[in-house]
Amino acid sequence: MSLLEQSISTDIHPIDLCEHLAEYNDWEFDRVTDDQIAMAVEGQWRTYSITLAWSEYDETLRLICTFEMEPPENKLPEIYDTINRANDQCWTGAFTFWNEQRLMVFRYGLPLNGGQIANPEQVDRLIAAAVGACERFYPAFQLVAWSDRSPASAMDVAIHEAYGRA
Repeated sequence: MSLLEQSISTDIHPIDLCEHLAEYNDWEFDRVTDDQIAMAVEGQWRTYSITLAWSEYDETLRLICTFEMEPPENKLPEIYDTINRANDQCWTGAFTFWNEQRLMVFRYGLPLNGGQIANPEQVDRLIAAAVGACERFYPAFQLVAWSDRSPASAMDVAIHEAYGRA
């Protein structure tokens, strides 16, 4: 049993669990409401803003991971093409671009229907998957926005996931 598991009871509100994970990982965070937390997670390319919110209505823990991106307006069609290509390679979660806020967004929902309880590994993996996807595709989004690279060509620089062990 990990140190984190020992310090957290099994019947805990999902956002309380997220708060414990933020404290454990020494991430900057703000408990926005009883059902929402915002945190900053440092990546290789940038710091990502992550919001996790619990919806009692549909029993889903929702994650939104964002980073600022201000591509020129004439590059938006290529950005959307790159997002589609990235989403084809994401098994969990998906990217979208919020043009009004100028934010690239990775979203995912963890259903916990029927009274299921999230565990620390699930939430940690949820956050790691979001940051990992952003780290993986960030260079491709930047190349499309700020160079003459096509979406197909820019996707060649996306860091591929490794499977297995060395």
